[in-house]
Formats: sequence, structure tokens, C-alpha cells
Amino acid sequence: MSMNKKVIGLASALSVAGAGSINAQSARDYISIVGSSTVYPFATVVVEQFGKTTEYKTPTVESTGSGGGMKLFCAGVGVQHPDITNASRRIKKSEFDTCQKNGVTDIVEIKIGYDGIAIANSKKAEPLNLSLRDIFLALAKQVPNPDGGETLVANPYKTWKDVNAALPDRAIEVLGPPPTSGTRDAFAELAMEGGCKSFDWVKALKKTDKKRYKTICHTVREDGAYVEAGENDNLIVQKLDSNPKALGVFGFSFLDQNRDKIRSCAIDAVAPEFETISDGSYPISRPLYFYVKAAHAEVIPGMKAYLAEFTSEKAWGDEGYLTDRGLIPMPEDERRKFAGDAEKLTAMLM
Repeated sequence: MSMNKKVIGLASALSVAGAGSINAQSARDYISIVGSSTVYPFATVVVEQFGKTTEYKTPTVESTGSGGGMKLFCAGVGVQHPDITNASRRIKKSEFDTCQKNGVTDIVEIKIGYDGIAIANSKKAEPLNLSLRDIFLALAKQVPNPDGGETLVANPYKTWKDVNAALPDRAIEVLGPPPTSGTRDAFAELAMEGGCKSFDWVKALKKTDKKRYKTICHTVREDGAYVEAGENDNLIVQKLDSNPKALGVFGFSFLDQNRDKIRSCAIDAVAPEFETISDGSYPISRPLYFYVKAAHAEVIPGMKAYLAEFTSEKAWGDEGYLTDRGLIPMPEDERRKFAGDAEKLTAMLM
């Protein structure tokens, strides 16, 4: 099919889909990608490879955060909306429903691999060995009363030693992502909640008052101990290098690429490494995804070829080029399943 026919076809198809009248001059001839800052470095490597080895224009990739990407992706069908959104967590039911309401009905879900959330500090400072309980007590807005009663108090802890006598007498200062970030969502669910439910009476609330349980476990303190440092994980790494007293929260790939400057904290005596993330022994690990508009894949030039590149063994396989950037590969049967979904544009169910 010629480029002109593709452009005209896009205008026609998207008009039928309810995107309104789109003239041929406004149609895009490149792929538009938004979403997760954690998936961003993996996507940019694939985009560069794709641009070098195919006839198509190099796609654009914006780091908007998982939540921001979903908002843009689900806003509608048409060339003014992105084709793909990257995510460091699975799409939420509420986001899926928004997509459906706005005409984004056929969504292809592609899991790309696994990532660990690292808590790290400058190599100029001593390493910390933290438990999930330590993390929760250091960063939660409200914590169980230190007197042992089944009540909550505003977080009184100022130093790591206050949290755990075995830790250094150093002020709690943690630089991390904002609420729009998928990394923040996963950190709250895996690290904060993991420590929160070590208190039996709080854990019991999950069955009796789920909303209160989630509020206790996921709400981060706002008194300066946790500093929202934006969606750019590289900036957090730079700030740690200049502030040895602080800790940072970001994806494993950023740790792996900056080991000359920073080092990870062990969590429950397990350090984040390829092996511990892939076998599940590292407690703060999560899958990574991207989501595709099937309606766009049929008409935006190069989308099917991009999906084929990303889901190829040379990219995401055990020895693929994405492993050099810190992606933890999925088992072969999972890779085969999602590569098939990408090829067939299989719409997800929620």
C-alpha cells in the first residue's frame, strides 16, 4: 500500500471510529509513544534500532509517567492521540473503562519483561540493609503507635535509627517518584504495603475495611522525609551523587547503569540483581508493559514492524540487546505468548 493510501485510510478509519473528521494532511507518518519513565530507556533503544534498520520514520517517545501516559492514550482514537503507551504496572480497571468510553476499544497488552524497584544511595555513603517494615515505618504518613497499641499516630520517626536501632543515626530523606508514576504505584503496593502488613492488626483490616487498610499502607508522609523528585529517574541518580545522606527510589535499570556512582540497599537481606528479580526472591519486583491501539496499528506506518522488533528474541530474549540495559527477560513461553498477541493484535480482556 502506498503512503498516500495509508494516510487516506487512516482518515477514513478513524472518522468511522468516532474520532471526527481528520483530513489527509493532518495524519501522522510516524509512531507516537508515551508513558512510563521506567520503560522509556528500553523503548528508546528499540526505537533507535527500528529507525536504523527499517524504511519507516523513527518513532517519538515521551516520558510522561505511567499514569500520564494512560490519560493521553485513553483520551481517544485519532492521529492527535498516541499509538502506544508504556507502563511500569498493569492498566487499571478505571483506565481501561475510560479507554472504552472514549472509543479506544481494542487494546493490545504486551508484557515486555520484569524490573526491580531499587532503593539506593551514593557510593560515598555506607550501604543500608533495610526490611520492608523499616521502609513502611520510615515513609508512611501514619504508623502504628510505638507503645504497641492498636492505634495510629502521625509518623514520629526522624532518623533511620529511630525506625530500627540497627540502622545509622541519619535523617530520613528519600527521593522518589510522584503519584503519577507507575514506579510509585508499585513501590506503594510492594514495599510500603509489604511492611505495613507485618503488623497483624493492620493486615486484618484488609478483610474488614479494605479502604482504610489501603490508606494506612499506601499513604506517604508529607513532612519532607519523602521528596517527590519528578518522573526523570536520571535526575534522582544525579541528586544522590551530590547528596550522600539521601536514598533514592527508581527502576533497577537505572541502578544497573550507574553502579559507578550509586549502590543498592539490600531489602530483607536480598539485593536487586538479575537473578533475584527474575526468580522472585527480591521483594520489590514487578512486570513491565506497553499497550497498543489496534485501530492505529492497521494504519500508522511501521507500527506492526515496531511491534515485531520489540517482541523479537534479538531484543527481549535471554541474550537480547534490552538485557544490556537492565531488562529482566520473561521465560520463553511468556515471550512466545506476548509476541503472538503483538503479531495478531489480540485485544485484551479486563
